[in-house]
Amino acid sequence: MYMSKILLKKVNTVVTCDDNDRVLHDVDVWFEDGKILSIGSLDAVADEEYDCSKMLLYPGLINTHHHLYQYFTRNLSEVQGLELFDWLTALYQIWKNLNADTVLYSSLCGMGELMRYGCTTCMDHHYVFPKNSGDLICAQFEAADALGIRMHVSRGSMDLSKKDGGLPPDSVVQTVDEIIKDSQRIIEKYNDAQPYSMHRVLLAPCSPFSVSDTLLKESAILARQYGVRLHTHLCETQDEQRYTLEKVGLRPLAYMETLGWLGSDVHYAHGIHFNDEELVLLRDTQTGVCHCPSSNMKLASGVARIPDMLKMGIPVGLGVDGSASNDASNMISEIRTAYLLLRLTYADRAPSGYELLKMATRGSARLIGRDELGQIKEGFAADVFLIKKDSMDMVCADRDVKNIFGTIGYNRPCALVFVNGKCTVRGGILQNVDEDLLARRSQSEVERLLK
Repeated sequence: MYMSKILLKKVNTVVTCDDNDRVLHDVDVWFEDGKILSIGSLDAVADEEYDCSKMLLYPGLINTHHHLYQYFTRNLSEVQGLELFDWLTALYQIWKNLNADTVLYSSLCGMGELMRYGCTTCMDHHYVFPKNSGDLICAQFEAADALGIRMHVSRGSMDLSKKDGGLPPDSVVQTVDEIIKDSQRIIEKYNDAQPYSMHRVLLAPCSPFSVSDTLLKESAILARQYGVRLHTHLCETQDEQRYTLEKVGLRPLAYMETLGWLGSDVHYAHGIHFNDEELVLLRDTQTGVCHCPSSNMKLASGVARIPDMLKMGIPVGLGVDGSASNDASNMISEIRTAYLLLRLTYADRAPSGYELLKMATRGSARLIGRDELGQIKEGFAADVFLIKKDSMDMVCADRDVKNIFGTIGYNRPCALVFVNGKCTVRGGILQNVDEDLLARRSQSEVERLLK
């Protein structure tokens, strides 16, 4: 299939996030076949040219933990102020009514917002499968393809309901056999392991307090049989720690170690309550952590030890987490939140805005096993975003283009976003879906769900 040749002409500033942390000025950037083919002063004829003389160019942001279905249960007064276990228990009574339309439209809205703010790859963790709800994973990939975003879907799962000592109601859990059979189907149908692929699948049992040890073991075996990655929530709250100590006499990470859940093919969401010995184990096994600062603050879960993790060489990426625990889907905003939270907590040990930008690009790419993402460099995927530098709210902000998203933030949609060499956002507007029609259909589905 022919792919357009794209020329970004005279880009004012390029923050590459490459090995040498280069910042380039007044250069042309050429995309072909979904890749960055050349950077420099180019004399070439393109199918599409974009005047970028007043723009800043960055690698596309990579969201490594989300729950897109939660977009339709944001900002509900009934659950504000609750901590994780109580918050989940209340919301399961709504989530048990999810269907394929809920997942399709919430995924379109959530990933649409992500993409408008510079996110080019989304990894979603979907783990709620009500009975007779349809093919929810298919709906997620359908949404991603409609938007043009690069998508990693986690086939999540739960097999412990309230009657088994878990949190969810019976109607949203499945048996281990059902889960493993469907996980195998989804891997075989959707996972594309080739470089530059638009679809990947992970296996992701929800959390230690909603799944059995049998499900965790069998998911790890199946994932490694197919060469796909593993993901779950871990060490998010003290309640979780008390749960595993009471259940199996082990802290959460030690429990996961007994089940085969360590290694460079595993990353955990949150990772707030690791102790010193556990950080050493993560480092030695190269097990990764996705930092979700907004969610961690909203649910009063705690602050992850990100400076220690970075110093030790533990793989760390960034994620917005489920929409209802954030309640936004904006990676640029998440960089600033992380910057301020860690600065407040760790003072001069906190990472800089640029280090957090690299966490959201290169670090996140490492977590999901995508060596071809996260940098602006020849041979890398043509996943980038551009912002205007000549607007009133950018006056003086461009004095430090590497740190801007931590120190200043950026509060408007991007001027341009490209994924796989194709323009998906222009002038802050999604190019592949009708935003007004999406809003109307989504609002109807929200009303059905909440009723």
